[in-house]
Amino acid sequence: MSAWPAAERARSIAFLAQNDLPDLRLSVEDYVALGRLPHGERSATGKRIVDEAIGETGLAPLRHRPLGRLSGGQRQRAALARALAQSPDLLLLDEPTNHLDPPGRSALLSLVKNKDIAVIAVLHDLPVAEAFADRILVLNDSRQVACGTPEAVLQTPVILPVFGMNSFKVAHPVSGKTLRIFDVPHCA
Repeated sequence: MSAWPAAERARSIAFLAQNDLPDLRLSVEDYVALGRLPHGERSATGKRIVDEAIGETGLAPLRHRPLGRLSGGQRQRAALARALAQSPDLLLLDEPTNHLDPPGRSALLSLVKNKDIAVIAVLHDLPVAEAFADRILVLNDSRQVACGTPEAVLQTPVILPVFGMNSFKVAHPVSGKTLRIFDVPHCA
């Protein structure tokens, strides 16, 4: 990694932090445009990419609003738009659904999943990880416990020692769809 030139690394890897601390006076549009900085451009293409990222994250009506006047969820979507505007090959996400309501979580993760980029995400919400991830790496005390498909990894023998949860499947009473339930035993 250190042999990789910093400018190239900045163009190739975007990071969405759990709690970004931007200047709250910036407009959504100006903040998202920061994603283009590694490309060193002010072009029509860069403007189009910023506009697309704002639109894809549902922030077009808020593009001129200062970040300080956004909700936590809107600010999180703006941070994702900034990362997407970077046009990365790899997107690193740290708890990307932080501050989002359930429909917002689903929309954000669907958007990211449908992009043609590699994604590494830290997620502690196991149902969200199951719906979003192609592969899951479970760590405990910085050590690998399991790595594989959600189906293989999100089993009680793996998650009980790490998360203190059981995992089991049930059929949805109306649709018949199989649902995975995560249960914390011995909680009243």
